[in-house]
Amino acid sequence: MNNNSKILVAAAAGMVAGAVLGILFAPDKGAETREEINEQIKKLAGSVESTFNKGKDKFHEIKDKVEHAVNETIEQFS
Repeated sequence: MNNNSKILVAAAAGMVAGAVLGILFAPDKGAETREEINEQIKKLAGSVESTFNKGKDKFHEIKDKVEHAVNETIEQFS
């Protein structure tokens, strides 16, 4: 995992942790608090999935470029 991915994951985790703490200290009923925590966890899961998919897409893009460059280099020496 590169530094950008680590930063994004840490930022997302920090946002969720802050949201959870804010919810826990809010004067709501237990059921409302649990529901809000559940919603925040779903948002985090969506954010992590989105970040992962973007990283995976970028990886495939770079892999394709490298494969193309390697094949061109091989053709030049063949």
